[in-house]
Amino acid sequence: RRWALDICELRKPWIKSLYKTDRLEPLGEAREILKFARAQARKQAANLEHPLVCIDVIEEGIVSGPRAGLWKEANAFQSLLFSDTCKSLLHVFFSQRATSKVPGATDLGLMPRKITKVAILGGGLMGSGIATAMILSNYPVLLKEVNEKFLNAGIDRIKANLQSRVRKGKMTEERYEKALSLVTGALGYEKFKEVDLVIEAVIENVKLKQQIFADLEKYCPSHCILATNTSTIDLNLIGEKTKSQDRIVGAHFFSPAHVMPLLEIVCTQHTSAQVVVDLLDVGKRIKKTPIVVGNCTGFAVNRMFFPYTQSALLFVDYGMDVYKIDRACTKFG
Repeated sequence: RRWALDICELRKPWIKSLYKTDRLEPLGEAREILKFARAQARKQAANLEHPLVCIDVIEEGIVSGPRAGLWKEANAFQSLLFSDTCKSLLHVFFSQRATSKVPGATDLGLMPRKITKVAILGGGLMGSGIATAMILSNYPVLLKEVNEKFLNAGIDRIKANLQSRVRKGKMTEERYEKALSLVTGALGYEKFKEVDLVIEAVIENVKLKQQIFADLEKYCPSHCILATNTSTIDLNLIGEKTKSQDRIVGAHFFSPAHVMPLLEIVCTQHTSAQVVVDLLDVGKRIKKTPIVVGNCTGFAVNRMFFPYTQSALLFVDYGMDVYKIDRACTKFG
């Protein structure tokens, strides 16, 4: 308060922060930094205009002074505000938040249960990707395979996923070691009695999946969520040989599972609301955007993807220009 009064009574200078230049590099250096920033922006967001506009505004402030910079900022903001990109980003922002509100599940006052250990069946491309996503968010993972050779191959895939992050500077060596220490290999079901969530990620074979879910019911605790990463098979069919249909759910990740942000949570008419709430929570914790969908052919994403690829290929067969089809898809969104 004393300081403010000293400024008011002209005993201390009133320094207007807008006009301070003591932190600015000389113009030549500043231009080099901005040039580098533009290159980075183009690399990280090739199709977005607004990061470059921000850099232009900063440059205007440095070159022509702060008032000119502010005018440019006001005008640039106003024009960007009415762009399609702005509308789309707002739409994405609110849509992503809307996915966490599921009638009949999130409106019942249920609290997500604590998931402390996750088991993954299958260490192939999908299984190892899901395991990577889990350990990156500090979930201990039990990875089960049918033999030693497949198990080692699965753990090697997880290592490769993590090493790629280290190479890109997204992860330190120390963090790499810590993440890897969260994975335990298994060839049998002995350790499944301490697991809260199982995600099956084996090949798309109904009989094999039915056998696995019958085994899981036998070895897992009664509260354990039994999830499948199937992309097309009816969940009722998978759980046919079990009495645990209220805790069978789809957890459909997209490849590569540790990178792609979408997670489809597939419910049957038997899946309990508690299981949905639990999986929504896990989805958020592993930084995915979970969407809750019904149990129908191909669920949501493939149900949209199959017809539009079939339509596009049909037009190609009829001799239509490939680029014209591509432009129509892009324009549609």
